[in-house]
Amino acid sequence: MTASDQQHPRQSQMPADPPGPPSAAREASAGPVDPHLLQQLADVHGVGTSFQGWDGLPHHVAAETLIKVLASLGVQAHTNQLIEAALAEAELAPWRRMLPPAVVIQQGEPAQVPVHVREGATAQVSITLEGGAGSRDAVQQDLWMQPRDVDGVSTGRVTFALPQDLPLGWHTLHAESEGTAASTTLVVVPARLITSAPLEERRGWGLATQLYSVRSRRSWGIGDFSDLADLGALSATRGADYVLVNPLHAAEPVPPVQPSPYSPSTRRFFNPLYIRIEAIPELAYLKPRKRAAVEKLREEVAALNKDGSRLDRDSVYAAKLQALELLYHARRSPARQAAFDGFCRISGSGLDDFALWSAIREDLPAGDPFWSDPASGLGTPQTEALREKLSDRIGFYRWLQWICDEQLENAQQAALRSGMRLGVVHDLAVGVDHSSADAWTLRDVLAPGTSVGAPPDMYNQQGQDWGQPPWHPTRLAEAGYVPFRNMLATVLRHAGGVRVDHILGLFRLWWIPSGNAPGDGAYVRYDHEALIGILALEAQRAGAVVIGEDLGTFEPWVRDYLAARGILGTSILWFEYDGDSPLAPEKYRTQALASVNTHDLPPTAGYLAGDHVALRSGLGLLERSEAEERTEHNASLEKMLALVRERGYLPEDVSGGPVATEERTIEALHLLLAQAPSVLLGVALVDAVGERRVQNQPGTTEALYPNWQVPLGGPDGRPVFLDDLPANARFNSLLAAVEGALRG
Repeated sequence: MTASDQQHPRQSQMPADPPGPPSAAREASAGPVDPHLLQQLADVHGVGTSFQGWDGLPHHVAAETLIKVLASLGVQAHTNQLIEAALAEAELAPWRRMLPPAVVIQQGEPAQVPVHVREGATAQVSITLEGGAGSRDAVQQDLWMQPRDVDGVSTGRVTFALPQDLPLGWHTLHAESEGTAASTTLVVVPARLITSAPLEERRGWGLATQLYSVRSRRSWGIGDFSDLADLGALSATRGADYVLVNPLHAAEPVPPVQPSPYSPSTRRFFNPLYIRIEAIPELAYLKPRKRAAVEKLREEVAALNKDGSRLDRDSVYAAKLQALELLYHARRSPARQAAFDGFCRISGSGLDDFALWSAIREDLPAGDPFWSDPASGLGTPQTEALREKLSDRIGFYRWLQWICDEQLENAQQAALRSGMRLGVVHDLAVGVDHSSADAWTLRDVLAPGTSVGAPPDMYNQQGQDWGQPPWHPTRLAEAGYVPFRNMLATVLRHAGGVRVDHILGLFRLWWIPSGNAPGDGAYVRYDHEALIGILALEAQRAGAVVIGEDLGTFEPWVRDYLAARGILGTSILWFEYDGDSPLAPEKYRTQALASVNTHDLPPTAGYLAGDHVALRSGLGLLERSEAEERTEHNASLEKMLALVRERGYLPEDVSGGPVATEERTIEALHLLLAQAPSVLLGVALVDAVGERRVQNQPGTTEALYPNWQVPLGGPDGRPVFLDDLPANARFNSLLAAVEGALRG
């Protein structure tokens, strides 16, 4: 995301009548409610009643919006009587449970857990370690709290201290009192993620790219996992330590598919669009007729691979699916079958449910009432009957994920064998569409009747609605954070790192109730201690670094907190300022990934030329004249170039023609950035080949701009293939300059 907290131009709409709170709660208040009572209830449930806008001023959330947001949390608040009842219930809710919904603690730190029992009763608390590795006892503390009447029972609170030497991991906390027992998830997380420590000794750099846009002459019109392996190996020979790619999450199971990688159908599983057909071993054993059919399918999309203007995901995916069908039914060797079976066992019910959704979604469109009908949720007779009926299709979609997993593993291993220290760094999207697999399979832990977005900012003065349901904070905790854990574990399975898009969403998210304008929302707080802790735990287990995209509107303490937990931040050259002047490179954050640009901005060649000003003007996205916008852009650009010249990276009089000037300027900007102490430096592949077109123009729809559909090209707009990079002078020059600056 950019500093304007934007990135998702698609204005998705939620399905008609989504499952959500009772209709009465969706209506406007039946009468005036006491604003102080409403604010008190909102505070209790983590709903912000005001926020600081991009203009620096405080903005108050309308009462009607607060009522709707609370309703999405399952709290009725449209009358004073309901608010008072909800406040009373919120106070008693913890006392109704013997144990908290989940407990997340930092390793080595003192921690206590409350246990609610009948007044005067004794209790015992123990811990079963992950994987059955033993058990431990908790020690009761000499603390007393006034008992409370809970549904006619005088209930007391007993406090237990947890052992400070518990190992990292997912354990189970047990409590027992007078024949009543309860258990809950206990997660022990690292106080600080240590995976980036080696980068403090020796800084690293890498390429950032949109994988779908990076094609070789062997591709089927879209960059794929084998292209990723080749790009990693090639850049490693130039000294790169990683390749950062766009989210590779799965989209729709059949065409048409959503172009935006930031609006996936699931964040746990991967997109079969990226499969390299020829890398599947079973292809070699197909009968000649079927092999010929696969070759014919490839020939049908061969012309698309040469198109330098626009990618055609739907045609490519349709052809690949036909080829994959043939390969799925090919006989697998015993070893291959055992590997497939093992992958399915490890992936568990999550894979089964995603494959079930995929099989059903083949024939049922996103807007079909089936998806919102409670009678057709997971585990219902109707759905279980479909699971049996569609068993072969389910098997196909499970197999696709196995192939994705194999090819991702190969890409990561190829990068590491070539000398990279990190290898592939994945990107984790903010959320999923309302019509997605996750929205259906995880509906119990998502908030109904609302979507995620961003409040108004200087670039989007109406705010943004990304059309994605948020985690329900309480229900996610009650699920023991397992859905969050499973998602992270899969993304990190074959990764050296993960970039968390809008990591600020683990602290708070902008909720927009159904029917409200994007700017008419409210921030909802999350238990960041738990979410960041679990993120750190899973990353540490995977040996992966975590990069938080911490741009946009945030509370000042957030960056310090992330740094203290070992999470790297993000610094974009164009956004780093010290007052009215560009920030000197030596003042950049150490614990950060620093880069010149981001995918929401034009490549540096286009930015230098002000292409984004003309584009936004032509699309009607400017609030003032193009001349005024360009004047401000040029003034800001000149400040940055003055700093570059002052540091000696760019002569006062650059000669050699426009292209040479542009190329030398881009190298100079990277040389300036290389002087920052940031442990990671990012080089956009588009900058290395002279591409000018932006991948994503925030605030637009597909009808206005081909977001996420621009193939990698050079200064002349012609496609640049992976095969061309070893001899590409511009590519080699920029990478050599960066490597020399970091290692010189």
